[in-house]
Amino acid sequence: MTPANPTGLDAYKPAEIAERVEIAGVAKAALPARQMLTLAILAGAFIGFGGAAYTMVMTGLDSSFGPARFLGGVVFSLGLILVIIGGAELFTGNALMTMAAVDRRITLAALLRNWGLVYVGNALGALGLAVAFALTGLLDGPMGQTAMNIAEGKTALSPLQAFMRGALCNGLVCLAVWLTFGARTAAGKILAILWPISAFVLLGLEHSVANMYLFPQGVLAGSTAPIGAMVANLIWVTLGNILGGAGGVALAYHFAYPPRD
Repeated sequence: MTPANPTGLDAYKPAEIAERVEIAGVAKAALPARQMLTLAILAGAFIGFGGAAYTMVMTGLDSSFGPARFLGGVVFSLGLILVIIGGAELFTGNALMTMAAVDRRITLAALLRNWGLVYVGNALGALGLAVAFALTGLLDGPMGQTAMNIAEGKTALSPLQAFMRGALCNGLVCLAVWLTFGARTAAGKILAILWPISAFVLLGLEHSVANMYLFPQGVLAGSTAPIGAMVANLIWVTLGNILGGAGGVALAYHFAYPPRD
């Protein structure tokens, strides 16, 4: 007889989530390079769609106003919903693969291979979508001004600010992914994504893959923000994302729910 779930919820228990995350990490590490890169390009485009929708919904609104930012977060959640439900490889979410690496179910080389290929693929997908939106003419109007403001605001962050915002951001992103492993239905997974992602946007935190879209979008709209400042932001945010996802979530849950012997 199966023991009752002590949470009282129709969801996988936390220890079961930990096991499911590790199994998924092993599968991700074993993907052929072509498939991994293709899925990563899709994820970059998916997050880019979320970024484009965020840009449009913030057009004409005061971005410093809390409810407006929350609305932007709800819209931006589209990106991770497409990644999880549609199936794609996202660098920030793959920080959870650290659990499988710590348990030696995958090698460090396999982990870094995945992160490297997925990071490049995410960048290609995000950049390609930014070019596509520029060709629509949408960035020639008010949306373009918002795109420039977003890019220029991000480059104004100091390295420490970008790093810490990246760490906190991916803590929430990986918690969203973690919760999707606990959900048993597509609707449950969507609801699991919605609140953590809306929170990170509301709080003004930094997501490396989102910035891979938002920076090119700003440049194509006419932003004069220095390219070097954009690259620096992306580096610090990426390092923060790794710390927040791999260290803040993956390792914490690994030690809380170690694998069964």
